[in-house]
Amino acid sequence: MLVIPERLVPDLLSITAAIAAVEGTLAAYDRGTALPYPVVRELTGHRHAIFGIKAGFDRSAMVLGLKAGGYWPENAAQGRSNHQSTVLLFDPETGMAAALIGANYLTGVRTGAASAIATRHLARKNASTLSIIGAGVQSAYQMRATLAVRELERVVGWDPVPAHLEELGRAAGELGLAFTAAASPEEAVRCADILITVTPSQAAIVLKDWVRPGTHINAMGADTAGKQELAPDLVASATVYVDALEQAITIGECQHAFKQGLLGRDDLMRTLGGLASARLSGRRSDDEITLFDGTGIALQDLAAAAAVMASARSRGLGSEVDF
Repeated sequence: MLVIPERLVPDLLSITAAIAAVEGTLAAYDRGTALPYPVVRELTGHRHAIFGIKAGFDRSAMVLGLKAGGYWPENAAQGRSNHQSTVLLFDPETGMAAALIGANYLTGVRTGAASAIATRHLARKNASTLSIIGAGVQSAYQMRATLAVRELERVVGWDPVPAHLEELGRAAGELGLAFTAAASPEEAVRCADILITVTPSQAAIVLKDWVRPGTHINAMGADTAGKQELAPDLVASATVYVDALEQAITIGECQHAFKQGLLGRDDLMRTLGGLASARLSGRRSDDEITLFDGTGIALQDLAAAAAVMASARSRGLGSEVDF
């Protein structure tokens, strides 16, 4: 088994490589040759942590495995990342463990990749202002991934923690982008061509009346029952794309509009996989408000992990262990 520690992974998986890997497996999912399995995601009752397991199999790429980990909100005070994950890949032919990979960076970059794929297909071609609600660790991944598919001119950020905005501003400057720290969520939303929400909120932060016609929204924060970033009437008024229907209505941004009867299953049949496979064509007009509800599926993690494993083997990195 190949063991690839967290410290090696960033050099083994670029943003562009992650986008290609994730788009490939989402297309396979749409064609029926890849399948994510039911998600386990629970409060542990200890240290306010959330622990989950996501697993799946991409038969077209022969990638089988799982990601285990979650959110430990007290870690930051100890100098550790709140998000902790590990991927375990298996040999589909034998079931034997093939690789153990530190997956904190991997999780961030694959989440950014999914958002970028949605942006490439759904944002207006002339979209140049990216607004981000929530300036935590994931925001920088989102910004870099968006820049890989759109020529941005500026980034506008909002976060209740000023230090987070300062860090996002520094990251934007390193990429040559103008940055504005918005005084309120409304200010950030009203100027957005592309809006990304990436917070742990459990109440709506973005209201329908703030969103301009033609805006594309990537709602990336809701991945657990109860989480919410957008007002339900905004979700119901948009053209919605999901990564997985059942996750969207149970743990995703769509859960609230669905429970209120503002959206039905028939309204949520457009998928990111359908865009990736070219079965769906994406944005229909410059005035359309489009929304991607990104809950995260195992196939994204496994495709990215497989790319890391291939890169590590080709470069002689990682440690082979007898397991």
